[in-house]
Amino acid sequence: MLELVDINKVYRGGKRAVDGMTMRLETGMLGLLGPNGAGKSSLMRIASTVTRPTSGQVLFHGTDVVAKPDVLRRTLGYLPQDFGVYPHLTSREFLSYLAAAKGLSARSARARIDELLELVNLTEAVKRPLGKYSGGMLRRVGIAQALLADPKVLIVDEPTAGLDPEERVRFRNLLSDLAANRVVMLSTHIVSDVESVASDIAVMAGGRLLRRGSPEDLLAAVEGRVWEVLVDPADLPALQRGQLVSRLIRTSSGVRVRLLTHVPPYPTAQRVEPDLEDAYLALVNHATQTVPSTVPTEQTGWQ
Repeated sequence: MLELVDINKVYRGGKRAVDGMTMRLETGMLGLLGPNGAGKSSLMRIASTVTRPTSGQVLFHGTDVVAKPDVLRRTLGYLPQDFGVYPHLTSREFLSYLAAAKGLSARSARARIDELLELVNLTEAVKRPLGKYSGGMLRRVGIAQALLADPKVLIVDEPTAGLDPEERVRFRNLLSDLAANRVVMLSTHIVSDVESVASDIAVMAGGRLLRRGSPEDLLAAVEGRVWEVLVDPADLPALQRGQLVSRLIRTSSGVRVRLLTHVPPYPTAQRVEPDLEDAYLALVNHATQTVPSTVPTEQTGWQ
């Protein structure tokens, strides 16, 4: 069990990246959704003991790992958003170096590295230096290093950045499998990265937790508020100024607009079933309209 208790992170100049965040994680996957700048990466660095919070506790089985970080680090796998490598090493050499740093024996490391390189589809590139890898390939190396020690807590920050659609699906499925017997915390601003694999979703913005629950819980908050309407392209700017538009599809007969509002925006509008992206946009839009971006005093949101 990993527990974040009243976590605050304030940087120089008074910028509050995390504001009073309390969250308990048990076996399974938590999908952490939020726009860029929401404070997700700051929270992930605190949860993985890379950064100390300004105040608050990070508890792992009851031990405060802010004071005793090695208790968590021994069983932690972490993939940061900005993952660096040694460009002159091959993937096998790089992973061997990290395995030694994690305390794995040379024999067990060799077997584990071969298994992971196959898992992330890099076996055909093992002889090339990392400096010759594409961004997506480097991301896969990062995924492999996070899994080296078979961690019981896995924290991954924007893990699918740079991956092609097939690789993203493969990695999401891998995370889903891993979450069967460990704590997995997945941070992303891409709704599709969590909607198919996470039964527990937290949405944050402005450093605050806006809502946490199952996908069904989030969808219930916007039930009956999602509409689709076909409009003339000339009418689109006015519609976008007055409504929260979640999707646009241009067709030969006009622009099909998907939007969120309590009342029909046009007589011809049709109510449709909400999806997770609708719910996410509604939460974030509500927060940005009602919650100040500088140091707030209390947590608000759709609780």
